[in-house]
Amino acid sequence: MPTLILMRHAKSDYPPGVIDRERPLSARGERDADSAGRWMQAMYPQVDVVLLSPAVRAQQTWARVGPHIVAGQIRTEPVVYDDWGSGLSHLITSTVDASAHRTLVVGHNPGIEDVAQRWSAEGSDVVRDGMLRKYPTCGIAVINLTSGWQGPGELLTFTVPRG
Repeated sequence: MPTLILMRHAKSDYPPGVIDRERPLSARGERDADSAGRWMQAMYPQVDVVLLSPAVRAQQTWARVGPHIVAGQIRTEPVVYDDWGSGLSHLITSTVDASAHRTLVVGHNPGIEDVAQRWSAEGSDVVRDGMLRKYPTCGIAVINLTSGWQGPGELLTFTVPRG
């Protein structure tokens, strides 16, 4: 059964005059991303596909998570930043090979949260309620996909690593 891991980028900074796509991580975001990397190493130390937003904060999040895990194919995909929700779902269903066991997406709200909500039709009510209440920066949803890369599936966990 394939597993989809949906991670919202870590906390970003807001430097004056810097456009949204170029915003870097804040000091807290760097610490949180390091914690997320350690969590991934303990729970999901290997992924087959990584889909990344081209935004600086998402790339920096991955740069801190990536050294903690073994990743196969790593792709920066503009749609992860530009076309949230349905576009992100389409990217997953149309480009992740059926042989992949785990895919990690590092992106943004509302897209990450939207996909997590729509693709996690089943699972613990307590875990799902927590995810539905708030999907903060560095939030990670893990969904076992019962119908392959077409979704939906069972929400296994939702965590927010903090550094």
